[in-house]
Parts: sequence; structure tokens; C-alpha cells
Amino acid sequence: MRARLRSALLFSLLLSGFAAAGCGGPAVDLEQGLQLEVVSTGWFDAGIIDGKNKLVPALIIKLKNVSDQNLVTLQINAIFHRVGDAQEWGTGFITAAGSRGLQPGSVTSPLTVKSHLGYTGTEPRADMLGNSRFVDARVDVFAKYGSTQWTKIGETLISRQLLT
Repeated sequence: MRARLRSALLFSLLLSGFAAAGCGGPAVDLEQGLQLEVVSTGWFDAGIIDGKNKLVPALIIKLKNVSDQNLVTLQINAIFHRVGDAQEWGTGFITAAGSRGLQPGSVTSPLTVKSHLGYTGTEPRADMLGNSRFVDARVDVFAKYGSTQWTKIGETLISRQLLT
């Protein structure tokens, strides 16, 4: 009986140790602890869909961890909107840092986030950007790490240029 109690106690201590290790310290406010650098924005060539050229809004970013905590499983969610329209038009989701996390002071390599929705047309891609019915886009960028809530870390307009 004592051996079973000792095993249960050891298991309980081990489990609480893993739980404490997973917490990794105090929560980081990503508005303050994560620096967003927009490297470039524009329209990405998404190929040919049903015989038409497709362009989707995209942004290239870098993230710098300016906090004193490791940001494990850092994820980015981009919500794209047409300018003048509050309704969501498309989204893009990426993992910026996996289980190893983004260490304090570290910067990610350039990350590309693309919408799944965009414009299609029969004209050449560069001409599509000059079409009179073309509506510019903007993007709101959200981040989260671990099991924290999504936090808005920035927003920007999408440039009317082709990204390669």
C-alpha cells in the first residue's frame, strides 16, 4: 500500500513539474513584446484558375521577440479587407516559430502570409492592378503563442505591386 501511495505521489509531483515547465514564466503582452516589421506588401501570383490569372494580397514580415520570454508555437493570422469595407475578405495563417519558440532578442527570417481570396482576370497580371474595378486591400495582423489569445500587432495597406 505504501509503495502505491509513494508511486502516486511521485507521479503527481512529476506531472506538476511538467505543467510548470510548460508555462515558461509570466505571460507576454504581444503588443509590447513582439515587434512587427513589414518587409513588403503586394499581390502574389496565385496561378491560373479556370483559365484566368489569379492575384491574392500578401505581405512579407519579420518578427522580433523584444520580451524576456521564449515565445513557443508563435502563430500569425492575417485578416485581409478591401479598402473601405470592414467585412473580412480573406485570411492567411502561418506558424512563425514552432515548439522551439522564438527566443528573446531573436528575429524570424522573412515570412510570407497570403490571402486565399483575391482577384481573377483574363488580362495580364500587371494590367489587372490597373483595372478601373480593382479595389485596394489592407490587412490586420494578429499573433498568439502557446495557448494565449490572439492579439492585434499591426495593420498595413497592401501595395499595388506584384510580388515574385
